Amino acid sequence: MKTVTRLTTRFLKYNHDRWESAENGVISEANVNISVNGAFWVSLMCTPSQLEELAIGFLFNEGIINNIDEIEIIRPCDGNCNVDVWLNRSVKEPTQWRRTSGCSGGVTRADESLLPEPIPVVESIAPERLVNLMDQLLESQELYREVRGVHCSILTDGVEVRAIAEDIGRHNTLDKISGVVLMNRLPRKNWIILTTGRISSEMLQKSARLGAYLVVSRTSPSSLSIQMARQLGITLVGYARRRQFNVYSHPERLGGASDWI
Repeated sequence: MKTVTRLTTRFLKYNHDRWESAENGVISEANVNISVNGAFWVSLMCTPSQLEELAIGFLFNEGIINNIDEIEIIRPCDGNCNVDVWLNRSVKEPTQWRRTSGCSGGVTRADESLLPEPIPVVESIAPERLVNLMDQLLESQELYREVRGVHCSILTDGVEVRAIAEDIGRHNTLDKISGVVLMNRLPRKNWIILTTGRISSEMLQKSARLGAYLVVSRTSPSSLSIQMARQLGITLVGYARRRQFNVYSHPERLGGASDWI
């Protein structure tokens, strides 16, 4: 079934003291249900693309699954309003979901046991390389260039971009990337994640689940994400743009920053 990520709408535009009729694309937003072993679990507001990756990544980031082999069947239903996931074992739905911060109202279960062990500080990267990677993120925003109003995240090993996801919800981009990692059996360590979205604690947790040692955003981190990054050994970078950025945790991974620690 064809995925509709953008729609065309007509609107009135006020421009230089005059009204005019205009037409342009807008990002598609849909309510997509995730069912597990035949039972409805949760609804996600999202851009209806990469729905298999979204469902798999969501279940991974919520600690329901740890690898792709646990999934027996995954099938987006007609109309792309539901993703039906069957595991090769029985599983209980979490008893408590909480609303996450940010656009499109994501959900997650309240469980700090999902946090991994701290990441050793072994990788290093030149500041100039980080700036270049941010340029790669901005160049990857195909939907954004067409309709605006959409977030983009990429997963890279520092050389090659291994996964790209765009969505109206910033949390969904990382779930989709996690789905790509599991479906392609990529290792879950030594990754760099770059995103256009604000880094909340949920975004930091999803990045940590993938083994990211460096998380970079075009905008701000939250206080809790900074605290978590310091605890988990993750270098957290915000406001990365125009050859400048702020480093909020573990700056020793960035060349030259150790002179200021």
